[in-house]
Amino acid sequence: MKITDVKAVFPNYKHVVPSWRTNFWQIVVRVESDNGVVGFGYGGGGIASVEIVNRHFKEYLVGREVNSVEDIAAVWDTLYAASMPYGRKGLAIMALSGVDLALFDLLGKAESKPVYEVLGGAKRTKLFSYATGADSELYHKLGYKAHKFPHRWSGSEADYGSAVATAAKTREMFGPDAMLMIDTYMSWDKPVTVEMAKRLAEFNLYWYEDVLNPDDLEGQAELRPLLGSTILAGGEHEFTHHGFADIAKAGALGLWQPDITWCGGITAGLRIVELANKLDIPVSPHRGGEVWGLHLMVATDCADLAEFHSDHIKEERDILWLGEPAPENGYISPSGGPGFGVTLNEAML
Repeated sequence: MKITDVKAVFPNYKHVVPSWRTNFWQIVVRVESDNGVVGFGYGGGGIASVEIVNRHFKEYLVGREVNSVEDIAAVWDTLYAASMPYGRKGLAIMALSGVDLALFDLLGKAESKPVYEVLGGAKRTKLFSYATGADSELYHKLGYKAHKFPHRWSGSEADYGSAVATAAKTREMFGPDAMLMIDTYMSWDKPVTVEMAKRLAEFNLYWYEDVLNPDDLEGQAELRPLLGSTILAGGEHEFTHHGFADIAKAGALGLWQPDITWCGGITAGLRIVELANKLDIPVSPHRGGEVWGLHLMVATDCADLAEFHSDHIKEERDILWLGEPAPENGYISPSGGPGFGVTLNEAML
């Protein structure tokens, strides 16, 4: 089939957290084909990446044949090369992610298959899911057996105490066998992380996430052996298999978390997982419980661990995609519908 039109839009969000997300949150990419099939993708970069798709990528896409996973990979390589002067990381790759995912949705719908079947079939039917957010009581009531809670370092010694108090309360609530993790969102430094590891050791935390600036690969590599049994995780702010190759070379992380809607889509995800498998590094995509990561996870050797974010759990939220699966009894499965199995909520556009 041949691509006949491409258009990206920034939805009318009502419930995003005021921050960089206000104007640079997720975009929708629509790809039309000459056989009448339409594919939808989900990328990052907001109003900026909309311009990249509509004013640059489109010229390389219209008229292009897409009939296989290999064809999509070739499109990816073309767009990556075309955007290299201003891309390689960040907004351009976030935009490319949306295009790549739209092409996989298009291919799945054209073949009347879910994306995981396009990728060769599901290696498992469900994934263990963990809840991310600050409302630990709610996640426990909903039956989650794994939970990641936030802790930000504000510069006060009291932050050590708050971390210990939160970890103790959460461990007591979820029990000794639950998987618990901390997301620091790049707010800890090396001395803080080492001291935190000592004070939090008794709570048997599975990982500390994004403890340093993601560019400080050497610093992360130095931290890994100082954290006991707790893994150093990260990668949501990294882009493409090239970026993860740098992480691998530095030995910076013990668990990789590419965001499939930011890092380059399914195509980049496949390449990242292939690299990780060679190094025996587990991959648990950021927001992996959303359909874009979920199909990749069930079709590959990703870790059996899918993140389900509080954005999808809280009552007041933007519902952009209709038919998204949700965890049941702590596990989540993709639907068997064609493509990614979701429908765009046109009312938000």
